[in-house]
Amino acid sequence: MKDFKEFFLMNTDDVKRYAVEVLHMFKPDELTECVEIGDGNINYVFKIKSLADGHSLVVKQADKLLRSSGRPLDTYRNKIEAKILKLQGELAPGFVPEVYYYDEIMCALSMEDISDYKNLRKELMENRIYPHLSENLSTFMADTLFPTTDLVMKSGDKKNNVKFFVNPELCDISEDLVLSEPYLSVPYNERNKNIVTDGNEEFVENNLYNDCELHTEVAKLRDRFMNCAQSLIHGDLHSGSVFANETGIKVIDPEFAFYGPMGYDIGNVIGNLFFSLTNKLYTMPDEKDAINALERIIAETCDMTREKIEKKYDELVSFKLYKTAEFKNFYINNVMADSFGYAGTEIIRRTVGDSKVAEVTSVNDMSLRIPMERCLIKLGINLIKRRASIQSGKEVIDILHSALN
Repeated sequence: MKDFKEFFLMNTDDVKRYAVEVLHMFKPDELTECVEIGDGNINYVFKIKSLADGHSLVVKQADKLLRSSGRPLDTYRNKIEAKILKLQGELAPGFVPEVYYYDEIMCALSMEDISDYKNLRKELMENRIYPHLSENLSTFMADTLFPTTDLVMKSGDKKNNVKFFVNPELCDISEDLVLSEPYLSVPYNERNKNIVTDGNEEFVENNLYNDCELHTEVAKLRDRFMNCAQSLIHGDLHSGSVFANETGIKVIDPEFAFYGPMGYDIGNVIGNLFFSLTNKLYTMPDEKDAINALERIIAETCDMTREKIEKKYDELVSFKLYKTAEFKNFYINNVMADSFGYAGTEIIRRTVGDSKVAEVTSVNDMSLRIPMERCLIKLGINLIKRRASIQSGKEVIDILHSALN
C-alpha cells in the first residue's frame, strides 16, 4: 500500500485513505463513499462523503500528463488554483469553494463540496434560468478582477503576484486554441485543430481564414492577452466553470489563472451565455420566456459589470493621476472593449475549434446547426471588429439579432 510521501495518481480507495491519514477529515473507522466526478483531460476529481452524517469534500489531483495525448504538464497549475481560490474567497466571499488544504507532494487540492449547486451550462440548456445571474456574475467579476490591478495594489505586491501566477503551459493552450488556430487554414505549429461542420467549410474560409481586417483585430487581442498583465484573471471562465442554484453561484476551476487583461474573463462569461441563447433561438424558438430572460441577463451582465467596476474604481483608487475622470473613462472603456472582443474570440473558437460546447454539438439537425454556427461566427466577428464602439448591453443583443439574418 502506497503512502503519501511520494507522488502517485490516486484512485477512489487511495482518496479514502488520504482523507483520513493526510486531511484528517474523517475518522479511521468511519464509513465513507468516494466517486470520481471529474471528466476533464488534465485532472482527476473525487468526491468523498461520510455515510454516517453526510459531511463531504472534494479532492482534485493534477496529472503530470494530458490524458488525451500524453503531453507532459506542470502540476504547478494546481498550486496556482489553490492560491487564487483562497484570494478570490477573500475578495468575493461565498462565490468560490472554500480551500481546506493544498498538498505539494500529491499535487492535490482539497476543498468544499458544492453539490448543492449545478453546472450552469447544463442548467441553461434545460431552461433553468436564474434571475440572479447578472447580479452575481457581475459582482464576482468586479470584486475579483479590479482589486488585483496596479491601480489598487502596491506595485511590489502586484509584481510578486505576477511572478507567482506565471502559467505558461495553460496560457499556451489559450494562445493557440482561442487566439490563433480558428483563423488559420494552414496548420499552426504543425497542427490545425479546427473542426468545421460539413457544409460550413466555404463560409469559414471566406469569413475567418481570408479576412485580413479580422486577422488584424484578433492579432491585437492576442497581443494584449500575452502582454497586458493587468489583473489576476480566472482564465477559463465559461458557463461550465460556474455552478448555480436558486440562491447564488460558485465559480470553480481557475487553473488557467494568470495576470492578463480582465476583459478576457468578462468576455468569456458573455460569450458563453450567447451559446445558450443562440441554441434556444434556433432549436426552441417558442421558449420565449427563456429567450427573453437570457437576453436580459446578457445585457445586464455587460452593463452591471461596467457599473460595478466604476464603483470599485471610485472606492479603491487613490493615486492622484488615476483619479481624473478622463483617465477613469479611458481605462474602463478599454476594459469593456477587451471584453466584447474576447467574447467574440470565445464564440468563434467554440464554434470552429476543437474544444466545442454542448449547445453547438447537441444540435444534430444540420438544417439548424449550419445556420446557427454561421450566426455565431458573424456575431463573434462583429463583436471583435466593433468592440471599441459598443456602449451598452443592448447593443450587444442588437448585434446578435443582426447576425440572425
